[in-house]
Formats: sequence, structure tokens, C-alpha cells
Amino acid sequence: MGFKCGIVGLPNVGKSTLFNALTQTAQAQAANYPFCTIEPNTGQVAVPDPRLEKLAAIAGSKELIPTQLTFVDIAGLVRGASKGEGLGNQFLANIREVDAIVHVLRCFEDDDITHVDGRIDPLADAETIETELMLADLESLEKRRDPLIKKIRGGDKEAKSRLELIDRVLELLREGRPARMLERAPEDEKPFRELQLLSSKPVLYVCNVDEDSAAAGNAFSRQVGERAAAEGAGFVVISAAIEAEVALLEDDEERLAFLADIGIGETGLSRIIRAGYELLDLITFFTVGPKEAHAWTVKKGATAPQAAGVIHTDFEKGFIRAETISYEDYIACGGENGAKEAGKMRLEGRDYLVQDGDVLHFRFNA
Repeated sequence: MGFKCGIVGLPNVGKSTLFNALTQTAQAQAANYPFCTIEPNTGQVAVPDPRLEKLAAIAGSKELIPTQLTFVDIAGLVRGASKGEGLGNQFLANIREVDAIVHVLRCFEDDDITHVDGRIDPLADAETIETELMLADLESLEKRRDPLIKKIRGGDKEAKSRLELIDRVLELLREGRPARMLERAPEDEKPFRELQLLSSKPVLYVCNVDEDSAAAGNAFSRQVGERAAAEGAGFVVISAAIEAEVALLEDDEERLAFLADIGIGETGLSRIIRAGYELLDLITFFTVGPKEAHAWTVKKGATAPQAAGVIHTDFEKGFIRAETISYEDYIACGGENGAKEAGKMRLEGRDYLVQDGDVLHFRFNA
């Protein structure tokens, strides 16, 4: 399990160029006109994690299986998308299916690439997209009120609590604030998720800057950074043009050397993944053996049975215990046997909260 990111933005901000570079494919046509991406393109990439290679080397694993990150390149939204302008309805439906929104904002000047609104203003672009998502949510929630009111008259207590939640969200949206900013108690989380609101999705702002600004950013990206900090959103500065060049290099060492020459320490993919993991509270655990070393992704706070269920539902249903070694102990002790001899393997039960880097072996009843 990785996570699924929808790449959104106005036309001609560099979304498809970025998608192509990140997935190292040419699935999306990058062209200088709106709606060149007619159907959402989906690409999967391996999540880079140097820990996996170190674990595999110690265990002598024949195969390395990293966790996967899915990118969905969603065609450019325009003002009025919530009312079907452009190809709005189709694209809003695509956004509903992703875990997080990677919002690409144009932070570069280029007279050869037309901006749909004829000016460079990333904050205004962010507002345009956010507004369309909120308008779509408003319409969706207002349609749900009457059926719930009828159920309440029939004595449905669950409908009453659902209507109260919807009205709280509607009040927020009418104030011009996205649903994700709703203050909610733990017991609200499940019904809130079930509303499937577009503006409830976590947002990672990706500032697409010119090549000269790739290392330090520019005035445009700094404005976006301030907005992201105020919202608690993710924030990454990237040059899609540079990422496209990096994608053409076949050797990892060559890529890193290329990036180092321009003052960048790692690829945009790595930075987006790290920011996305932090935004979604994701962690990685490992299963390691002579056959394969496998990385898995779970939400922070996942219990051992829930982590087992990521591998197979039968593992969760029949869970007995998890033999657990921290990544640091596995490396320091030279593998599983060394960790056992040093007393670093722990037997954890159903209530154990999986930690990032745990090496786990699950015992279960078939």
C-alpha cells in the first residue's frame, strides 16, 4: 500500500510535464494548450527507501519490493469547473478518488507559455481551484439535507447527528474555508470521511519554478510557502523542467551528480514523497527474508493486526502476535538471528502500535 495523489492545477502550469518526469513515462501529452490531458493518466512509482536495500543485503533477499506511490494526472481545472465548465464534472469526480491533492502552481515567468488567466499569480490560482472544490462540496451537501430531515422526522438518531455535521461543514464552506479546516472530535472522523468532500483532501502545494530558482525558490514560491504554513498544508519547490532532464538520465549516481551541480540534494520525487508521507501521517514497515525484502505503508497509529491486514486480510483475522525488531537493531545486530541473540526481538500483541522502520514477522492462525 502506498498512497494515491491527484495532480491538479490550472492549464499550462506544468502538471503533465511534472507527471511525466516523476513517473519517467510519456503517458501524458505535455503541450501548450488547455485540456491536453483528456483522460486522467495514472502512473505508479517505487518509493525510494535506502533502508530496504540495507535490510535486503543483510538478509540475502533475492528480490526487493518497495512500496508504491500512485500519481493521477488530472486535466487542468478552470473557473466554473464545479458547474461543468471545461471538463469540470469529470475531473472533480477523479479528485474524489485520491488520498491527497498535489496542487501544482505556476511560479515562473515564460512569455512562450500562455497562462489561462493571462497573468502569473500562484495564490490566485490556488484560490481558483480551492473555490471550485468548495462550490462542488456546497452543492453536494445541500442536496443531502432534505433526505436527512425526512429521516429525522421518522426518528432516525443517526440522521440527526449526520445533519448536524453537514451543517457545520456548510457553515465553514459559506465562510470560504475548505472542509479540511473543520474542527472535529475523534468520533466525527469516520462520518466526516464518509461525506467524501473534495475540499477535505489534504493538500500538498508544489511550486513549479524556473530552473534558476530550483534550489532556493523565488518570490512566487515564498508566497505559497506562507500560505501552506498558515493552512498546515504540505509545500515543495520543484522545477518540472529540471525533473524532466533528470528523468532522462539512467544512472542514479548520474542523477544525483546532475542535481548536486545545481545545488539540489535529491530528486523532486523524493521530496514529494517525503512531504506526502508527512502530510498523510504514513509510516513504513518491512518484512524481510531470503526470498524477498518488502516495504509496506500504513497510517501512523496502526496496530499490529492492521499492519498484518495490509499484507493479507487473513493475517489480520487470524493474528496471534508480531515478532518485532526495530530497523536500527536489525542493522546493528546483523539481522534477525543476531537481534534474537541480543534480546532485541520483541513479541508484540494486538495493541502494539507499529513504528516507522519496524521489521515484522506475523504469526497467525490460518
